[in-house]
Amino acid sequence: MKKKGLLMSLFLVLLLSLALVGCNSNKSGGEEAGAPTEGETKEETTAPAEAEAPAGGDKVLVFGRGGDSVGLDPIAVTDGESFKVTKQIFDTLIEYGEQDTTIQPGLATEWDVKDEGLTYTLKLREGVKFHDGTDFNADAVVTNFDRWMNGTKDQFYYYASMFGGFKGDEGHVIDSVTAVDELTVEFKLKRAQAPFLKNLAMVPFAIASPAALEKYGDTFNENPVGTGPFKFVEWKRNDRVVLEKNEDFWMDGYPKLDRVIYQSIPDNSARLNALVTGEVDLVDGLNPSDKTSIESNSDLQLFKRPSMNVGYLGLTMKDPNSPLANKLVRQALNHAVDKQGLIDAFYAGLAEPAKNAMPPSVEGYNDAIEAYPYDLEKAKALLAEAGYADGFTMELWAMPVPRPYMPDGKKVAEVLQASFAQIGVKAEIVSFEWATYLDKARDGEADAFLLGWTGDNGDADNFLYVLLDKDNIGSNNYSYYSNDELHDILIAAQENPNQDERNELYKQAQEIIHDDAPWIPLVHSTPLLSGKANVEGFVPHPTGTDKLTTVDLK
Repeated sequence: MKKKGLLMSLFLVLLLSLALVGCNSNKSGGEEAGAPTEGETKEETTAPAEAEAPAGGDKVLVFGRGGDSVGLDPIAVTDGESFKVTKQIFDTLIEYGEQDTTIQPGLATEWDVKDEGLTYTLKLREGVKFHDGTDFNADAVVTNFDRWMNGTKDQFYYYASMFGGFKGDEGHVIDSVTAVDELTVEFKLKRAQAPFLKNLAMVPFAIASPAALEKYGDTFNENPVGTGPFKFVEWKRNDRVVLEKNEDFWMDGYPKLDRVIYQSIPDNSARLNALVTGEVDLVDGLNPSDKTSIESNSDLQLFKRPSMNVGYLGLTMKDPNSPLANKLVRQALNHAVDKQGLIDAFYAGLAEPAKNAMPPSVEGYNDAIEAYPYDLEKAKALLAEAGYADGFTMELWAMPVPRPYMPDGKKVAEVLQASFAQIGVKAEIVSFEWATYLDKARDGEADAFLLGWTGDNGDADNFLYVLLDKDNIGSNNYSYYSNDELHDILIAAQENPNQDERNELYKQAQEIIHDDAPWIPLVHSTPLLSGKANVEGFVPHPTGTDKLTTVDLK
């Protein structure tokens, strides 16, 4: 009996130890927890991730980022912080190349295009499971597209932008999506759309579990279920999102990491300090001026994201009585900006002056266009010709958050304010909380506003049509710029399957945009990231959304 009691005691101790290990392995977080968020008690916050790595040698990567996600349903969000996470949870039918936007197999292994670009037949990958154990198949694809095309702009913003609206809208590109058999899906288009496959590879069009969509309904945004390399575990608002390895992922041997934690650290310097002190393993959104200190630290490595962005000052034309509705005024303001001076002051040389609304890395870029030279006298002359010799007053909206194309919106706004003052234009700097800033700018409430764009799919259409066509006024066209000639050219470019001919159309479009000057294009930047020396296999993608499937820790 004594021996039996001893064994029972040892057994209970073992159970307690296992329970403690389990508790430790479930904790997460990338920095010291701050004040509790709404609905969370202080006791519910957690300690830094480096003190909470699961037992047994599990590989946990903590990614320090500038802000929290808006949501985790990829079709229902538009912000990069959300896409960073959803890219790990979900897969798309088509993928991009490792560091470019060439189309590659994803959940679809092959595709066939017929009827002059009106019929696309995709063969789907066999044996893929959603994280809830249900099968990925053609019916799942149909369910997702039915959901999107029957939505609204308030729900599925990106769908309307890329596919010309929703079911029943005149401009809607997709006529039907049909499951031919379990692993074959057919898309019928109303009109050809040259970047159709590239659009399918965009993060918003990832395939969600139909069973989970039905189960969670309106709360799917907080309960995401896909087929990706990592499964959702938890989300503490304004703190962290925790993901764990998908043991049944369709790529043999991947992912390498056991857990990924996205930790929100809003301040750029604090984020870098968290990397230096070992609280996080990987960070983005660095100040360009930090490049030298990172390169001199043998414990760190520097990553440069291939540039595919534009930072700009938008000039709103919604009010026909506004001075900015006059093309000569917009041209004058273009002449009043010293872009190289901005780059020298804020980008540490990691940017180039912009003259077009799309970056040189995108096919169809018109390098023959001559940039507006920095010429204050020319600017004054144009204002006088427009009837504003004494200048005018306007609001200049400054971004409240750092972005790769705009490291410090307030300081950039102050430089622009001083420049405009030299030609008699008084610019009052205003700002708002980020979500409010975007909503108000989208509604056309700004006079002039700082903003930018990182390409989603590497196609000129994703810059020129999405940002400046009249179809997208009130969505991505914040300037409320409308030009019928430009619209016809952009639609013709969408429908033309010949890439060389498309390129020529886009060059014509850039000439019109340059002359009409709805923006002041400022810079194309090279964003910086950094990681610990033991991070392997991380390759920054030009779209700004990186998949961590192949990332490992030495």
